Amino acid sequence: MPWQDTGVKKYMSKFSEAFKNKAFVGFLTAGDPDIETSGEYILEMVRSGADIIEIGIPFSDPIAEGEVIQASTQRALKNGVNLDKVFSLVSQIRKETQVPVVFLTYLNPIFNYGYELFFAMCQKIGVQGVIIPDLPYEEKEEVQISADKYEIDLIPIIAPTSAKRIQKIACCANGFIYVISPGDSWSTNSANMAQLKDIVKEIKKVSDAPVVIGFGEPEEAEIKEAAKFCDGISAGSGIVRIIAQYGKNAAEKVRDYVKSVKKALK
Repeated sequence: MPWQDTGVKKYMSKFSEAFKNKAFVGFLTAGDPDIETSGEYILEMVRSGADIIEIGIPFSDPIAEGEVIQASTQRALKNGVNLDKVFSLVSQIRKETQVPVVFLTYLNPIFNYGYELFFAMCQKIGVQGVIIPDLPYEEKEEVQISADKYEIDLIPIIAPTSAKRIQKIACCANGFIYVISPGDSWSTNSANMAQLKDIVKEIKKVSDAPVVIGFGEPEEAEIKEAAKFCDGISAGSGIVRIIAQYGKNAAEKVRDYVKSVKKALK
């Protein structure tokens, strides 16, 4: 009988506390502007109210990212950042915070590291979830088995192009579900907002998992509107753009940005 993901896990997801209120998922690329400063900015985000930290693992071909995050990945790779250095980064921040951490990475780095070893390391250092943009639902069996063994949530991504597969993907979700906003100009397009509402509605028919909507750099009004029907917001490019502009002097700007998003979510 073919392997099937029943959606039933033998462990409890570790994200429930983060979604007691509307959650902000703060993103940065590990190693941009350098690995030590990445750690400082993660702790700054936590102190400013970020509920979940999403750490991008640098990869040479980040096909699912926009220009801002692609550029941050290139800067990190030039700094010699690799998986072991990212694991070390999380180990260091775990000395000061237990905020949930999610990795954003592509399949190739995990495959090269070894599925078993990768997820074992995630468990060891306290990573709760992994997002893999180039891993199709239909091909995730081998990865899912290793992730389940080490109690790491594979966070599914649902895009507007996933319309015919929304319920299939969502019904087996654990941790939370990441919904990609349709297009860069969504904030000026009410049809895009309506589309997001419809996607979340379809998800909620089959899953109790929290839904996070991933935006680039949403305005306050858009955050407030989206918060009416989702469980959290991720502003992927916002913090990365600040870091690109201010480098090692971005702490105050990062702090202000996170506080502004949290305020809009209330």
